[in-house]
Amino acid sequence: MEGGNSIYHEVRALTYLITIILGMVQGVAEFLPISSSGHLSLLQYFFGMEEPDNLYTILLHFATLIAVFVVYRKDILEMIQEFFKFIGTLFSGRGGREKEPPEARRMVLLLIVATLPLFLVLPIESMVEGLGSSPVFVSIALIATGFILFGADRRGGGSKGARSMTVVDAVLVGLAQGIATIPGLSRSGTTISAGMALGLERKLAVRFSFLLSLPAVLGATLLKVVKAIGGTGIDPELLPKYLVGMVVAGVVGYFSIQLVKLLAEKGKFGNFAYYCWIVGAIALVSSFVRG
Repeated sequence: MEGGNSIYHEVRALTYLITIILGMVQGVAEFLPISSSGHLSLLQYFFGMEEPDNLYTILLHFATLIAVFVVYRKDILEMIQEFFKFIGTLFSGRGGREKEPPEARRMVLLLIVATLPLFLVLPIESMVEGLGSSPVFVSIALIATGFILFGADRRGGGSKGARSMTVVDAVLVGLAQGIATIPGLSRSGTTISAGMALGLERKLAVRFSFLLSLPAVLGATLLKVVKAIGGTGIDPELLPKYLVGMVVAGVVGYFSIQLVKLLAEKGKFGNFAYYCWIVGAIALVSSFVRG
């Protein structure tokens, strides 16, 4: 109870300005291939910014999740419809009669397969999260993200569409997502780069990456919300600040997705590499000077 009260006291210090800043950081870094976890770790280390409480962090992720739903609402609705149609065919005895399943149905299967590698990370989740406490490690990982982006953009997307993407492709992109749980590596950057390296069309690589974030983030959000509410409860006085942060994160996240889509399709996705190199190098040098 004593630890919970301490956290509860710190959360009350949350101001609207910090709320907006954290919302903007989440909305930008969650989708631009620059690593949200890496940026938050470096902000906390160099500027003394306190880590927001667990519930607020979860709500920010949920807000960016809504942004993905808005941008890809047509794809998501089609996949939901095809999923239930597929369940219907199984119970009707017609499950194996379709020679070529609809594209949306294939996408559901591929997303499920690509999500499975995340379960490999669960046993070492705490250890992976602990890496974020080292600014040197995060800086190096951020620099590595730059090389991943640069290399994938030079390699360019291929000609594989949604119908020619294979289960093996999905598994490999899923493994890339699992690796990207390392603080400093960008989830979107790593998965999009993996997709392009595997020969997916640039547009499909971006779309698959963002759709792949839905089951992972939604599942983690539901589990952590239950845990957070059951642990310290919700302070009613903080709800307006939470809502402001969520709106900022959602709106900024929406435009961030559109920017990534535009740059990837124009072959300028690798431009983010320069940002990762600059920020990573500055943070690396600063950590040695400060340490």
